[in-house]
Amino acid sequence: MTASAVGARPAGTPDPGSAGSADDPAATQRPLLTTGALAAAAVTGTGLAAVTMLVLLGWIAAPHAGTGLPAVLRTAAALWLVGQHVGFTFRGAGRIGLLPLGLLALPGALLWRAGRFVVRAGQVRRLRHVGYAAICVAVPYAVLTGVLALASRSATESSSVPQAVTYGLLLAFAAAGLGGARALAPWSQLIRLLPQGPRSVVVGVAAALGTLVAAGALLAGLSLIAHLHEAGTLQRDLAPGAIGTVLLLLLQLGYLPNAVIWAIAFSLGPGFAFGAGTVVAPTGSALTQLPALPILAALPPGLHGAMPGWIEPTVLALPYLAGALGGLLLVRAAPALALDAAPLRGLACGALSGVLLGLLAAASGGPLGDGRLSAVGPSAWQTGAVSALEIGIAAAAAAGLANYVALRRAGALPRMSVTAAAWRGADARIPAQPGPAARGPRGSAGEAADRMADGGAGSGHVIYVDPWAGDPPAQRRGPAGPSALP
Repeated sequence: MTASAVGARPAGTPDPGSAGSADDPAATQRPLLTTGALAAAAVTGTGLAAVTMLVLLGWIAAPHAGTGLPAVLRTAAALWLVGQHVGFTFRGAGRIGLLPLGLLALPGALLWRAGRFVVRAGQVRRLRHVGYAAICVAVPYAVLTGVLALASRSATESSSVPQAVTYGLLLAFAAAGLGGARALAPWSQLIRLLPQGPRSVVVGVAAALGTLVAAGALLAGLSLIAHLHEAGTLQRDLAPGAIGTVLLLLLQLGYLPNAVIWAIAFSLGPGFAFGAGTVVAPTGSALTQLPALPILAALPPGLHGAMPGWIEPTVLALPYLAGALGGLLLVRAAPALALDAAPLRGLACGALSGVLLGLLAAASGGPLGDGRLSAVGPSAWQTGAVSALEIGIAAAAAAGLANYVALRRAGALPRMSVTAAAWRGADARIPAQPGPAARGPRGSAGEAADRMADGGAGSGHVIYVDPWAGDPPAQRRGPAGPSALP
């Protein structure tokens, strides 16, 4: 597949970004498959090199009797797979699925750059063809990820090859596709390409999730600050040394996104677990002994209240505030909606937010072996269902009210009841009567003439008289007829 097959400029058409010369190598069309494969290999090699350097630092700083460089390379490959959110299994201990989401930043950033490179090198000009370029990166990248899963296996540890291929394909397609789309136009232009309805829902979802992420980060940070003394004690007890301290800090930074998602699940109400039969929720928590990791000092073990009673309503109100903000921005992004359209889009905003939060909850947790820590993290279905209800209801109410106010201000809604409007319309069909000043003196000949002209419609009464009734028959000038009397 070449760039011309996916919407590149026809041959002979000068590229505004090039010199326009036929001998210019940058103006030559490159096959997308070749370019995508090279980009995928570059991403894998660069990521493995960075992870291998970190593993070498730990190998040098820690006692490594009985381990050599092959073990270091296998460990680096396993950690690179962890960056794709691929779990691994220790023989005799069970599966390790609680993986730091922060490690996704390294392969995600590299794949983002790869997508931009392929789109520019392949001279892709149409947005709908960016998907082809993303596939050209994702397929070879998934193959390389599967090969690493096979190569990193040892007598004690192994990774799932199908999981490595699937997750590598999804991550590469999403990151490379977003990077390629961004290479064509800014985000403001890309979002305007959506129809008005989907665009408003996307804006509402982004506002609601952004508010929840900020609130979750604040809750996690305040909890860690409140237990900073316990975290420092754990750090001193571990005595990791200089290099070990750096590696331990990087590991905890990798788990920060997990902590933010857990804090969001906490504010929603269901909370999360850290072990079988445990729970951490706004109403209280019940935990057993925790691993000796300083960041876990924010979760003191035992039975206790999660927070002071006066803070609990504020925390539980955060999802509703996020939904209300999403509903307001939804209407702002799509003004002049019908009265029933705005609440429906608010409900759609809540449903989509619930799906995304459920997926994030599933990705943020996982088992730590087959023992008591086999269930760690929030429940995906509970987090998704509760967030869809809370955000959806708040977004629907806020969007409906904001849309109604906007329509009233624009004059698009009537300001009277249906009965009054019907009465006003019926009254408008009755001819207007002249005022007293226009009629002249009461009983004058002009007023009588006017009323005769409109058939007596002015007064609504018609009287038949004979103006010559008192005269002899010979002096009568005409037959009797209608006449309007004052």
